[in-house]
Amino acid sequence: MMRYAVRHSTVYEYGGDVAHSHHLLHLTPRDFAFQRSLSHSIALDPEPSSAVEGIDAFGNPITRLEYERSHDRLSAIAEMEIEVLPRPDLPPCDPWESVRTRLSYHAEPMKAGDLEACRFRMQSSHVLIKQALGDYARDCLAPGRSVEEASLALMRKIRREFKYVPGSTTNRTPTTDVLKTRRGVCQDFAHLMIGCLRSSGLAARYVSGYIRTSRASGDELVGGDASHAWVSVYCPPAGWLDFDPTNDCRVGEDHVTVAWGRDFGDVSPLRGMIVGGGRHKLTVDVAVRPLGAAAA
Repeated sequence: MMRYAVRHSTVYEYGGDVAHSHHLLHLTPRDFAFQRSLSHSIALDPEPSSAVEGIDAFGNPITRLEYERSHDRLSAIAEMEIEVLPRPDLPPCDPWESVRTRLSYHAEPMKAGDLEACRFRMQSSHVLIKQALGDYARDCLAPGRSVEEASLALMRKIRREFKYVPGSTTNRTPTTDVLKTRRGVCQDFAHLMIGCLRSSGLAARYVSGYIRTSRASGDELVGGDASHAWVSVYCPPAGWLDFDPTNDCRVGEDHVTVAWGRDFGDVSPLRGMIVGGGRHKLTVDVAVRPLGAAAA
């Protein structure tokens, strides 16, 4: 397993005073089968009037903040130490057509895993179900191909045909626009892959986290200057398997998971509502420092 120290700094500088604000933070990493959080802290400046920790509808740790006094700047610095465990070899996955059928409406009761997956089968605010997205994925969904192999083929196609261009999109750019321009960043490629899979009747969720950009082999990965994003696909009987279309790789010990949801809107690191403030400047900085292999 690998151990990492991560520092995620978010600073808002407002053009005027904010009289009152509420914020929702997804800056606490979640524990699950392949990851353990060893330590975690969030430093806030100014200190909030109230801070409440909880769990959202997808099982992600969250922090809710309220500011009742005037301020013209907000800084949130999350620091964490994480252990990332290796992902084992899994049994072959079912053909994608059978998974699509299982996730379609029918009169018989669904198994618990299929029912949970259906939460990530429907369209969401940032990922619409569109014929154009299904058409783009069609050649990856060969008859009888397993859902894992189909996802791998789609991931590779996106990496091959799209260009990583920071600043070419915003968090409101539709996936159909990304499909036309063939450029974007990790968030766009994750939304695109999810849209293609959902438009084909499969279930996929958006995963937010961090990535180590330099591997021991010397290969360079992209997406480490801020939060990274990738895709988790429902691949029974193996369960949920993760794919990084930005880097054309399976997710493993190079990735640190923070949260997952239907799309970016569910897991944005910091979002909220403010009264006043005018225009603002946002500065984000992420540093992922490998601490070496951890003892089992």
